[in-house]
Amino acid sequence: MFNTQRFFKERFSSHVKETSRYLRYIFNGHIAIAMMFFVSALAYYYQQWLAQIPTNFPTASIVGIVLGFITSYSPVRTLLKEPDLVFLLPAENRMAPYFRSTLIYSFLIQLYLIFLVAAALGPLYFTSFPERSGKDYLLMLVVLLVLKVWNLLANWWMLRIRDPRSRLVDHIGRFILSALIFVFYVSSEIVLAGITTILLFVNVLYAYILAQKHNAIAWDLLVEKDRSRMRTFYRIANMFTDVPHMKNQVKKRHWLVALITKNIPFQQDRTYEYLYRITVIRSGDYLGMYTRLIIIGGLAIYFVPSLWVKVAFSILFLYLTGFQLMTLWQHHRTVAWLDLYPIHIKSRQAALIKWLFQLMLVQTFLFGLLFLLMKLFTGLVIVWLAGALFSYLFIHGYVKKSLI
Repeated sequence: MFNTQRFFKERFSSHVKETSRYLRYIFNGHIAIAMMFFVSALAYYYQQWLAQIPTNFPTASIVGIVLGFITSYSPVRTLLKEPDLVFLLPAENRMAPYFRSTLIYSFLIQLYLIFLVAAALGPLYFTSFPERSGKDYLLMLVVLLVLKVWNLLANWWMLRIRDPRSRLVDHIGRFILSALIFVFYVSSEIVLAGITTILLFVNVLYAYILAQKHNAIAWDLLVEKDRSRMRTFYRIANMFTDVPHMKNQVKKRHWLVALITKNIPFQQDRTYEYLYRITVIRSGDYLGMYTRLIIIGGLAIYFVPSLWVKVAFSILFLYLTGFQLMTLWQHHRTVAWLDLYPIHIKSRQAALIKWLFQLMLVQTFLFGLLFLLMKLFTGLVIVWLAGALFSYLFIHGYVKKSLI
């Protein structure tokens, strides 16, 4: 007889092994050091900013919006796979214990985000309202956990509705109501917070009633939702290590490819130079990662007040870019045709080293322009010189030795 609890334990064990295998690569020593530096710098300047926060700062609105988003965003991880569309369909009426376990699992894995956000917003809350005690903030966290359960259940019930617009409207409605509850609570408008809580409960109750009218489980929708989240996870993991079973999305981007490759002559020894360039441009993973690091690094440089910390952030994001782009070397390793190219491996290494060095120089140049925009001419000179020197040493020292 089919045992749903044993099936959940097997599926959960398989899922944990799969994700932990890639998490070891994501949170390796290099990234851990970079993240520690990044978080430490942000915490330091966050404390400095709180020391001079204006009295009219909209703390209630910011806390409400952030907690409203954290509360309403409650995805359900069912751990279902595509073959389940066939093999589990006959056992649909016995799957309630399995889905109950997945709901508990979904709630528990989202607790870390709640605690991180609560820890980040705590200093802002107590700085804006020094007269309030820790019990007030603790009570708000209890309310947050209760509303999280409500939103998780509502999201699960709405997954029986196939119309995506109905699910989107429901999600937006729950986000607005959840955010207003926290805005009113932080503003000490307890009556309004209570009325909004009742409205949210009615919304959740409506989702339950609506789900009862659609008794059949939307198996294909559940599988697609879980597959989409795993694709996102694999896409992140692929920045740090090779994910063989991930299907890479390739985009044409004709104009950008033409711009990047127009100066490469049609010669045999320039084959890999052409290949690595179009790989970065046409693959959403590399180009997206490169763009995001430039944007995030630029924001960090712009908002951090100290000149030397700005320079340090510039070097940090150069390092992250170079380190993550090293996976280009293994990107085509499953393509057998490349082994037939009559090209020496040193030519391939030289092509990758040259391309990575050029990408890091472009990033250095853009960071320097940001210093120019802020009229920090000393920082401009330091970043361009230090960035170019770091890029050269990192590429020809670390990367070159790693290309085996």
